[in-house]
Amino acid sequence: MKLRLSPLASDIVISIYVVISLYFRFSLENQTPISPLNSVVIGLCFVTILWVLIKLKVLNPNWFGLFKGKKHKN
Repeated sequence: MKLRLSPLASDIVISIYVVISLYFRFSLENQTPISPLNSVVIGLCFVTILWVLIKLKVLNPNWFGLFKGKKHKN
């Protein structure tokens, strides 16, 4: 059995993940002196985690309906 979230649940999880990861990055940067390159690497790691979950189809984002899906011809 493969774990798959619905599009709306995926959108909510992605939104919460982005807010928490940005909070984590900003608080880490304020507490410790960290170079811009390290900040970019941390950000890329957070984005890579999301990308892998989408590619494995654990997350199925609908992007809150902003983009129209492909229409199939009958």
